[in-house]
Amino acid sequence: MPDGFVTRSLDEIRFWSRIMKEHSLFLRLGFRAEDTALIDEANRFYAIFEQIESRANAFTAGADPNVIRRFNEEVHTAASNIWVFKRKVLGLILTCKLPGANNFPLLVDHVSREANYFRNRLEELNLGRLEPLPDAIIDENVFFLRIMADHAKFISHLLDPSERKLVDQANNFSHDFDQLLFQAIDLDSMRPQSQTVPLLDQFLDQNRVSVKSLRDFKKTARDLIEACRIKSIIHPLLADHVFREAERFLFIIDWFEYSLTGRPAETQAIQEH
Repeated sequence: MPDGFVTRSLDEIRFWSRIMKEHSLFLRLGFRAEDTALIDEANRFYAIFEQIESRANAFTAGADPNVIRRFNEEVHTAASNIWVFKRKVLGLILTCKLPGANNFPLLVDHVSREANYFRNRLEELNLGRLEPLPDAIIDENVFFLRIMADHAKFISHLLDPSERKLVDQANNFSHDFDQLLFQAIDLDSMRPQSQTVPLLDQFLDQNRVSVKSLRDFKKTARDLIEACRIKSIIHPLLADHVFREAERFLFIIDWFEYSLTGRPAETQAIQEH
């Protein structure tokens, strides 16, 4: 039987190392031509996470847990370092030291939150201190609902203003996920009394409906961008990037649903999550 620690660690690293690699590219594309030191640093992180992704893909579920534990520690260091880089960039933007650059402050904060999530997840795995299911359900949803709300805002601002219908759709998703996030924060503040199976089950069901709708919107936008059928300054890889993160959230919701109620997941669950 595969080791659960190994499969869960490799799943996290395979997904998030690709995300970190792409963050490096997106940040680099947003720097000015004269920001050579920042561009070089972003390129170094791209290479680091590309190598991590390749190594993670070379491991199998039968890998030695001690080897994976050491790998987790190494990746944790890389995730911590890119988090520091992202926060440095955010500071430069907010103190007006990168005028004319094209990275939104919220986008830089967003990608730093994901780096922090990644490193915390690796630390939890290595310590064997995963949250109890009721806590994990609320915390993961608070994290990912904010990520989804951010995505809708980025899409709205990166579409050409003449794409009025798509901009309206993105703004509607932004509002929807802001409301879901506030609702999740309310549920959070009411715990542990709010952590009953019926309330958590309804919470997951409601979020799944909205995430599926946003996921489908992102897929349509990605396909239209790749076919050059709409006007935007969205990089095709960014369109696919946000689509994959919505898919990830759906996988997590389905795993939570199965763990909470025993009902089969509606989409392919993350193996051994």
